[in-house]
Amino acid sequence: LMAAAPLYCVCRQPYDVSRFMIECDICKDWFHGSCVQVEEHQAVDIDVYHCPNCHVLHGPSLMKKRKNWHRHDYTEPDDRTRPVQAGTSVFVRELQARSFPSADEILVRMQGHQVTPKYLEKHSFLSPIMVPQLDGLGLKLPPPSFSIEDVEHYVGGDKIIDVIDVARQADSKIKLSEFVKYYYNPNRPKVLNVISLEFSDTKMAELVEVPDVARKMSWVENYWPDDSFFPKPFVQKYCLMGVEGSYTDFHIDFGGTSVWYHVLWGEKIFYLIKPTPGNLALYEAWSSSPNQSEMFFGDKVDKCYKCIVRQGTTLLIPTGWIHAVLTSQDCMAFGGNFLHNLNIGMQLRCYEMERRLKTPDLFKFPYFEAICWYVAKNLLETLKELREDNFQPPVYLMEGVKALTCALKSWLKREVEYEVPDHIKPNNLIKELTKEIRHQEPMKSQGSGGVWSVTRSTAERGTRVHRMARRLRDHGASRTPSNLDILELHTREVLRRLEVAPFHEDTTLCSRVNGKFKKTSASSTATAGRGLDNDLRLVLCNGLFMESVKSELRKEASRHSDLLDSVSESSCTTQVMPSTCSSRLMLCGVRNGAVSCSVCVHVMLDWNGHGIAEPCVTPPPRHVPYSQDELRPLKHLNKNCRARLSQQIQENKNFMDSQGNSSEAWSDNPQNTEISLLPPFHPSKRPASNPPPISNQATKGKRPKKGMATAKQRLGKILRINSHGRFFV
Repeated sequence: LMAAAPLYCVCRQPYDVSRFMIECDICKDWFHGSCVQVEEHQAVDIDVYHCPNCHVLHGPSLMKKRKNWHRHDYTEPDDRTRPVQAGTSVFVRELQARSFPSADEILVRMQGHQVTPKYLEKHSFLSPIMVPQLDGLGLKLPPPSFSIEDVEHYVGGDKIIDVIDVARQADSKIKLSEFVKYYYNPNRPKVLNVISLEFSDTKMAELVEVPDVARKMSWVENYWPDDSFFPKPFVQKYCLMGVEGSYTDFHIDFGGTSVWYHVLWGEKIFYLIKPTPGNLALYEAWSSSPNQSEMFFGDKVDKCYKCIVRQGTTLLIPTGWIHAVLTSQDCMAFGGNFLHNLNIGMQLRCYEMERRLKTPDLFKFPYFEAICWYVAKNLLETLKELREDNFQPPVYLMEGVKALTCALKSWLKREVEYEVPDHIKPNNLIKELTKEIRHQEPMKSQGSGGVWSVTRSTAERGTRVHRMARRLRDHGASRTPSNLDILELHTREVLRRLEVAPFHEDTTLCSRVNGKFKKTSASSTATAGRGLDNDLRLVLCNGLFMESVKSELRKEASRHSDLLDSVSESSCTTQVMPSTCSSRLMLCGVRNGAVSCSVCVHVMLDWNGHGIAEPCVTPPPRHVPYSQDELRPLKHLNKNCRARLSQQIQENKNFMDSQGNSSEAWSDNPQNTEISLLPPFHPSKRPASNPPPISNQATKGKRPKKGMATAKQRLGKILRINSHGRFFV
């Protein structure tokens, strides 16, 4: 049989590692502090402890005698040979008497509505921001009359909280109800400070909403999945309760998080130091020094700024800033920490510093490595979508992704267990990130049309990233329009203005067009006299059909070859974006004149099937989107151009008539049989789309380019929308 666990204390319970216990110096038995009314922070002041049983025979416990006021161990002799240590009453008095450079040199003072993710992405978040009023921040707080007792009411008096014994710079645990008693005691025996009461899981959470900028930028809010194996970190809502004289020595917030503070009542003084590489190296050396408490870190750097935060003021401290805090008056403040995309490299550097300093897990960001894997997965998708939409990622994001990729690689090389979520394949993710970084480098050197903001709010967590990029583009993101954009706008405008009369007239017109394209001589004669204003033309943009018509015209009309060659050369040198337009077909039903195209050459067929190569009436190349007025060519064709086009049509007609029946020439030429000149089917009766491209080793495994793959689909959608009320070719 297993031996029974030994029992302790007056309650006769086995040892519990989570409960504070104290040993009696007489009977050597152990007692729970809660059972004998001894708090953990009080035990250090007891020299000889007597349990309740021994108290009857040996009297009360003996307390330590104070011999100094400047050392953490106040029992040391006061010989003035040992330096003052941080947090002691002597240290606090000397600190308040010192002078420091004003924080006005580094502070950015703003109104609440100005502090937005968009502003920080544009101007960076490298300096502390002070907001004098609550309005516009999106920060919701209790009224200034909110008291320590109210905190106990909403959180619960039995909640165990961490308190700092300021004179010893040591932390201990205590019930919230005991701290409330201590706070309202007129004769406080020591200085206790509460800086880590996170209340997200209590009723008080309903009274506080974090600033909009912190919520929208937070990694936890945006990237942490609801079905994660790891528990969600709660670091956004802290209540800080400190009495006068409380001091927290220089530190960097865990994981390099940024932090927001709001003083509800009272006053706090911050001592701020920039996170330069030199200062960070000094900070790491100072933190690992055995006599750290005897050295004021502000004396080791070039400048340490003093920032007073009064009642009603909000302070936002960026990533990596080294700071100490002094409570000059009894104070209650609220604050929170958040990781974000703006300073990923600095966040990772702070985390690695914590690992080198062997910081206990209690004082580190919960599951920091796990959230980095989640962020890496999301940022990979973001970079892919930005590349496909031809948007250039912000510089801060690319630098952050590079630093994150390097960190993930180093974590995988460790032999110890690391926090990788189950559904993430770490090696594959790192490989994809590295590939995406290589893809983005050429875009950065060549430049792209726009820069996209990647900060997402909580409401946008479930949306696709490419949807956001397209929304920004549609709202006027400044970039050069592609040929596909111009084609879509142009087609929409033509269809809008193309109003055809009743359906029976459309049927008659359709039969006539069928007749012309089938080369029936009767319908050719019937329509020979129609003017330019009533012609219905098929316009094709500098593509395969253009080449076919050019070769046919060269064979049948040698005098037209020079014109075609010159036009072709000009099209190759003057079109805005030939690489896209040369592979696409634009069908436009046009009345009352020619159509202004987005490229430089048209091939137009009149009612007799004659082909005419003619330069477009195209404005000079430009780098801004075309307006609606500029996309209305039906009303803005000058008379000289129309007269010239009409004259060339007539000349070409006469020339072709002199050479013989043009319809026979077309039908006899086997090269032209594969090009159908019949009017296209109604969208609902069209044959199946083109077969998929042939798979080969060059294309196997490559990611399809979405913008190129959906070009015909987008045009087809426009045509289908307009097909119900209009007839067009």
